[in-house]
Amino acid sequence: MMRGGPTYDQERVSFNLARLRKGGEIFEVVVDPDAAIAFKESGKGAMNNVVRAEKIFCDAKKGELASPDRMTAILGASDFEGVARKILDEGEIQLTAEYRDKVRAAKLRQLIAKIHRNAIDPKTGNPHPEKRIELAFDEAKVKVDEFRTIDQQLQDVVKKLQPILPLRFETAKLVVHVPSQYAGKMYGEISRIAKIVKDNWKNDGSWEADVELPAGMKGELADLVNNATHGGATIEEKKE
Repeated sequence: MMRGGPTYDQERVSFNLARLRKGGEIFEVVVDPDAAIAFKESGKGAMNNVVRAEKIFCDAKKGELASPDRMTAILGASDFEGVARKILDEGEIQLTAEYRDKVRAAKLRQLIAKIHRNAIDPKTGNPHPEKRIELAFDEAKVKVDEFRTIDQQLQDVVKKLQPILPLRFETAKLVVHVPSQYAGKMYGEISRIAKIVKDNWKNDGSWEADVELPAGMKGELADLVNNATHGGATIEEKKE
């Protein structure tokens, strides 16, 4: 993984790069931004997918190639694969401003959706509306990190939001009872959004299941079940 985190030069880059400054030299490769971010998040990836051209530059903007002798002296390698991976591991990702904005906006939407689906307002027991979560992001001045996965930055984001937006992450434990005429198809439908802990087929052909899911998704489960069974199923809180 990259050490020290991503940083950006003051100049506006016109294409997406990975850049390593070392030993008084600059080594650059032109990268596919999506693949480079995936590499940043996981530390894994084939170089032919991440790098757009098998060339190591000292100045990609001018098309100037790095000296093989300087690569060997400073990086200990001059082969493309080894040098490119070293640049990605130790260097900085330089994304165009347009692409950074695009990625941050997408991850912001994903974070808002995840909080909406997985957290509740402790006062009401209901999920916060997505618009309210979005406004809290603005108020708390939360900055989305384009180089970290949603799960990697969720905890930090929640800490910044909580003084403004009370949040509690908890699991709802429910019992669903489905009449016989709908039972066959509901197992697959429910298992898409909830964990089926145990289930039981009754003598009358009906189906009962103990399920668990994020508390913020109880409404989604209720809508799914009621729509599919035309209101014929029941959902209750599981008694401990």
